[in-house]
Amino acid sequence: MADFRRRSTMQPAADPHGNRFGSGIPMPSTIKKHAPTHGRMSMSGPALRAPFAIPQVPGTIQRNNMMRSQNTNPLLMSVSKQGLGRTPMNSARRGSMWMGGGQPSAPSGSQTLRDPRPIRDGAFQQKIRRDIVNFLQKTGFDIPNNVLRNITGADFGAIFKHLVSCLDPQWPFNPDQRWEEQFFAPLRALKYPYIGAIDSKMLPTPAAQHSWPTLLAMLHWLTEMGKARLSYMESQDPTLQDPEYVPDEFSDNNHHQALAMEYYSAAYQFFLDGQDVYPEQDAALEERYARKDERVVADLEEKKEKLKEVKSELKKLLKTPAPIERLKNHNGLLKHDKPKFEEVIRLLEDRKQRLMDTIAREKAEMAVLVANLDKLKVEQDRLAEIVKVQNLSPEEVIRMNTEHESLSRDLENLKHKITETNKTVMKLEVSLTKKVTDAEEAVDVYTNLLASLNLFPPLPPPLADINLALELNTAAPNPQDMLCGAGIRETIKPSLAIVAELKRTERADIESERIKVDNELDQLITECENMDQEVVEVMNKVNALNDQADELREVVQQEAMVSNAEATRLERELAQARTSAMANGVGVKTRLQAVHIAYREQVDKVDRLRDETVRAIIKNSSDIVTFKEEVSKQLKYLKDFAEAN
Repeated sequence: MADFRRRSTMQPAADPHGNRFGSGIPMPSTIKKHAPTHGRMSMSGPALRAPFAIPQVPGTIQRNNMMRSQNTNPLLMSVSKQGLGRTPMNSARRGSMWMGGGQPSAPSGSQTLRDPRPIRDGAFQQKIRRDIVNFLQKTGFDIPNNVLRNITGADFGAIFKHLVSCLDPQWPFNPDQRWEEQFFAPLRALKYPYIGAIDSKMLPTPAAQHSWPTLLAMLHWLTEMGKARLSYMESQDPTLQDPEYVPDEFSDNNHHQALAMEYYSAAYQFFLDGQDVYPEQDAALEERYARKDERVVADLEEKKEKLKEVKSELKKLLKTPAPIERLKNHNGLLKHDKPKFEEVIRLLEDRKQRLMDTIAREKAEMAVLVANLDKLKVEQDRLAEIVKVQNLSPEEVIRMNTEHESLSRDLENLKHKITETNKTVMKLEVSLTKKVTDAEEAVDVYTNLLASLNLFPPLPPPLADINLALELNTAAPNPQDMLCGAGIRETIKPSLAIVAELKRTERADIESERIKVDNELDQLITECENMDQEVVEVMNKVNALNDQADELREVVQQEAMVSNAEATRLERELAQARTSAMANGVGVKTRLQAVHIAYREQVDKVDRLRDETVRAIIKNSSDIVTFKEEVSKQLKYLKDFAEAN
């Protein structure tokens, strides 16, 4: 919605100095063209003149001018922005800010303050003399170290002028006038607290015993003030309002005022040359503030990007279920799988026990076989002795060796087959364990899918009596009995196909409903845009009515001024008629009555026009307020409706 503001009809406040731009520095961008004038006015304003009356319009309020001098530091008023803000005419030199516009006068003895410093102490005088000499040499004033021990009037005057110039370089010392006559004015302007202790008779002979301590203390006070001013000017404090000290990034109001004063000073030169626009100064000021806001803008863009990321993450988190729900589901699944894990642990414990029993049995059999082997070795040795003793033929020995070798080979083959059989059994057991684990994981995934799809009993018709859950029993002796539950091919697959068809139907219905809602939302947006256009048209009409009211107000003011002039003229004629009637007698009464009646008619006409103007203004104002409230209500209703949908 366009920004609707009621245009103010208040007249500007009267300037007692007759300056048409008001006090302070004029804003170059707000200077308007008036009637043809002879040249431009200075920023310091024209000469003082009596204030003029401005006709008051009913319902208006005079406002004070908000433009003030940007530089309020007394130490900088006369040294900053030198040569700017002065009227380029042959005028007299302007006085320093210390003078306050007045002429120097004799010191007042009624305000004498006693100096608390030990000014007559020798050590103190030596210290302050050293401070004064060091400061004068530091500020470029060539002075011997012992000049303050027996000073002359000329040296004292030169030192005094130098110290005052250090505090106010623009102080108007008159070279044609004796310095003694210009002595009290700068001290009074600088508000020296002990000026009452100085007598003008001390100045011709400052080195006198009764004069020098007081004058030396005064010079030391000026020196301390100069040190303070020099330290302040070199401190780069923001209150200096020097554009050179303004950093790239700042927030101090003094820095803003320094840049504003630099802009006004640069633009005022062109303003005095007759220009009303200042593109170079505007571009420089915009570039300076753009450099100030560069890091802030970059930081803002970075924060906007982070905000987008956070919003997208928040949107993703809002779409996904809460972590506690996921943990609850996972906890439920773990509790559901707990009996299975306990059963697996029990089976593994039984298997471990069986393996331990088998190992013990195999060790016992191995011990028996080792004992038998020892017996066989003993028997072999015995038989070898018998064979040695017996006389066997070579054929019998060969036959016995052949049979022995064949039996050994058969024994080795049997041992190898037993080893291969054990390896095959181990591989089959590992493969069986993996397949059982995969089958259990598949059943768990299937069960989780049923839980996430809400397909546990009871199911919607026509599947009310069907249970789609499956259980795996790895301890079943028959492999066909390991999977418990309804048949996969006979019951589960057809049931899942029916469920998928139902879900597709629901999704199609939801998509149709979404399209319908989108169409309704588009219609509401179109209606909002149409209403915004109507609001803009009505606002244009209101602005036109406002312009007409302003024109009517101006016409009424002109008519009122004309009526006032006519009433003044009639009053003058009435007075003349009365004078003439008294001079000529009763013969002019008729004319006097006619003039009096005309005067009353003009007065009534003026009152009537004023009342009509006031009523018209009040009516237009009330209509505008009513219209604004109605538009606000409609926009608030549209906003609430849009947020609700």
